[in-house]
Parts: sequence; C-alpha cells; structure tokens
Amino acid sequence: MDQQSKDPLHGITLERLLTILVEKHGWEKLAGEVNINCFKSDPSIKSSLKFLRRTPWARKQVEELYIRDVEDSSNKSDSADTPWGKWAK
Repeated sequence: MDQQSKDPLHGITLERLLTILVEKHGWEKLAGEVNINCFKSDPSIKSSLKFLRRTPWARKQVEELYIRDVEDSSNKSDSADTPWGKWAK
C-alpha cells in the first residue's frame, strides 16, 4: 500500500518552497503577500532564508502562501501540465 503524506510541506525544504514561490509570483508579489523587508529591499533567496529561519511568524506566512497555491492548483487540475504539477509531487 502506497502511503503518501497529506502534508503539502512534507519533503520540501524551505529553500525549495521559496524558490518555487519566487518562480511563480516574483519578489514584488511575494512582498505584497508577505510584508517583510527581505522580499522588498534587494531580495535574494539567501537573505530571505536567513530571515525566515529566524522569524517563525514570517516563515508561517510563507508556508501558508505555498499551501494555498498548491491547494488552488490541485483544485483546478491534477494534470502535470499545470505550473504546479512538476513541483507539487
């Protein structure tokens, strides 16, 4: 029996999660969704990871955005042709 975790964050690193969100939304939209300076002023994966690892409330907001995106994409289509298809597995 194939037991797959129902947790959308299972097996995904914070770095991968952030990379996916940046590829999908861009830094400007991320800054609008999660109001933190590391997304607004000279954003980078490295500086954002450092901040998110030290700031639980910000990390939670980013993870919730990722979960909403994964759920939205799975509700629209289970096809691998969707932008999230290649990442959500």
